[in-house]
Amino acid sequence: MRFLSFTKKKVALVLGVSLIAQSLLLHIQPAYAEDTKAPATTTAPAASTAPTPALNEPKPVAKSAIIMEASTGAVLYELNADEAFPPASMAKMMTEYLALESIKEGKFKWDSPVTASKNAADVIGSGQLIAENETLTFKDMFNAMSIYSANDASVAFAELLGGTEENFAKMMNEKAKQLGMSDKAHFISATGLSRADLKNPPASIEGETKMTARDAGILAYNILKDHKEILEFTKIPTLKLRATDKTPMINWNWMLEGNQSNTNLKKYAYQGLDGLKTGSTDDAGYCFTGTAERNGMRIITVVMGTKTEPERFNETRKLLDYGFNNFEIKPFLNAKQEIDSLKIVNIKKGVQTQVPLVTKTGLTFIARKGAKDTDFKITAEPLEESKLVAPITKGDTLGKVKVSYNGQEKTVDLIANDDVQKGSWIRLLFRSFKNFFSDMFKGIKGGS
Repeated sequence: MRFLSFTKKKVALVLGVSLIAQSLLLHIQPAYAEDTKAPATTTAPAASTAPTPALNEPKPVAKSAIIMEASTGAVLYELNADEAFPPASMAKMMTEYLALESIKEGKFKWDSPVTASKNAADVIGSGQLIAENETLTFKDMFNAMSIYSANDASVAFAELLGGTEENFAKMMNEKAKQLGMSDKAHFISATGLSRADLKNPPASIEGETKMTARDAGILAYNILKDHKEILEFTKIPTLKLRATDKTPMINWNWMLEGNQSNTNLKKYAYQGLDGLKTGSTDDAGYCFTGTAERNGMRIITVVMGTKTEPERFNETRKLLDYGFNNFEIKPFLNAKQEIDSLKIVNIKKGVQTQVPLVTKTGLTFIARKGAKDTDFKITAEPLEESKLVAPITKGDTLGKVKVSYNGQEKTVDLIANDDVQKGSWIRLLFRSFKNFFSDMFKGIKGGS
């Protein structure tokens, strides 16, 4: 029996050498013999993926409400947020967006002239400061719209940008789609006035202006993301439209931090609040899209359909306090950080057979205060094997890591933390020999 076992080993050895010889003669480069199978996707231990139960929810007295974090759009709280209601002058946020976009695109400058037509000068509601054929600079007209919620200024912008207010309303609806607002978001005017209050209601657009609280939040999120300069206007408590005016325009937003020294409004002033848009009509009730920043975190709030003017600000305070008291920006991954479940990947045809991986950038989340690392689910995976081939340059993307927390999901690239030069064919051939004999002798040892 020992003789037979020895003979089998000799035969295996001869066959192995024969195969290698054939490879040399035919100049065939052997396949990379090390285990090149991509590491399996791994997931760090995590707590339940169900949303964490809300603590001390604000329960605002409003038809609908929402709280969003401004850098991500993450929703922190919502109440009936997907039912559409008349937004009143909060619709002007879209007029403001399109006006600011025209500046960014170079179509107009801040000192460009804007003239109010008879249609603009005659519009009812807030404003009524601008005469027919009066010309103001773009900036002054924007002051009137953003600080004093001026309907006349809003219509002047609509006619400047769209030719007619009706055509401008179509532009508003198209932009709503581009910004990801729901199909319930609908505009018929630049002002948010009800159809019955429009002297020239649009014949080609049916219905009334409506938005959901979520739509208003999305619109505010996009204004702050794309045109944050709007806060330089909306934070102003009072301003004269013209230097010769006897009295200033007074911002309808009582919660501005700048009102802390105002005897009548200081009880409403809120630290860090600098925008964004109020609105009220008989149909809409009192509405407010607010935004405030504290400790590096900005929050957007929306309340729709409160019964009184003070109530819209009191309910907004509840939302802001809830957001700032219960949530924070939590850095979870840093740039150039190793991920325990995927520290290296195998590389084909390289001088080195492996390369270390690190994150390309860091990740931050809007998390409940006191959230633990185990509340975050981490999944890392390499690129497909066909792309893990030398040469590799430090910084090349070789995988991805996905992190999920409470409905938020973010992904960051995993990059090579070293260079890997392409190996010569002779190096790869001898590596194949080494692996072949190593595997063969392991088999012999295991079978003896």
